[in-house]
Amino acid sequence: MADETPVIAPGSQPTEAPKPETPKPEPVVQKVDVPVGAWTQCSKCGATVYQRDVEEQLGVCPECGYHHRISARTRIGHLCDPGTFEEFLPDLVSTDPLKFTDRIPYKERIREAQEAAQETEAVIVGKAFIRGRAVILGVMDPFFIMGSMGAVVGEKVTAAIERAADENLPMVMVTASGGARMQEGMVSLVQMAKTSAALARLDEAGGLYIVVCTDPTTAGVAASFASLGDVILAEPGAMIGFAGPRVIANTIKAELPEGFQTAEFMLEHGFVDRIVERKNLRREIARLIDYAGK
Repeated sequence: MADETPVIAPGSQPTEAPKPETPKPEPVVQKVDVPVGAWTQCSKCGATVYQRDVEEQLGVCPECGYHHRISARTRIGHLCDPGTFEEFLPDLVSTDPLKFTDRIPYKERIREAQEAAQETEAVIVGKAFIRGRAVILGVMDPFFIMGSMGAVVGEKVTAAIERAADENLPMVMVTASGGARMQEGMVSLVQMAKTSAALARLDEAGGLYIVVCTDPTTAGVAASFASLGDVILAEPGAMIGFAGPRVIANTIKAELPEGFQTAEFMLEHGFVDRIVERKNLRREIARLIDYAGK
């Protein structure tokens, strides 16, 4: 039988078998209960920020200054002197003149929007005071079917303009809309003419009309009462325009300039008179009212 003893070369040492490593203890991970909604991620810069910080800055990202979309009620709270807003026409509700159905019937879509936004329609109108100045105020809600304009939106905006003319008060309109509401077809389109005609009467009466364009202000609203202000303000970065950039680019077969349809682009090209940060809107509106002697 052959000798199985390993041969060790002269001057060398036998190799010892490696010793097993002692396993390291697992790190102790302490779970911290974070309240739901305590943090939010900015859709512009991607930063994770404390929700309370965003709310304290009126819905503006504390990291990059992005102006997030806010509801109409929140906007009213930001602009009006506390306890002064008196809403009118709160119960007007859209009908279904075309018996329209796409994915779901239009009446069902309206019900879903009302439940989600806790509003009856995409605009709220009323009388208020802004830094002690009496105004008629209209505020659109981007969360109610994208702030689209149907018959009720047109009626409420028109009624607000007419009341401003009757009471000789400044009309302040905060716009946020994806345009005319397709589910109402031609009924929604004629609201462009209706609101514009009311503004012509306000102008003839010597009234003051201030528009605040927020993100987004587009299509039929941009082509009617959003573009007819005596003074047009805009929040930083707001999208303002008629058709979408891709539609325009495909139509004219050309590359669009950088920043196309932003508030900054519109300021540079004369559509917007001034870009105002949200925290300064109350002061700026009051200053304009005083400057116009209203």
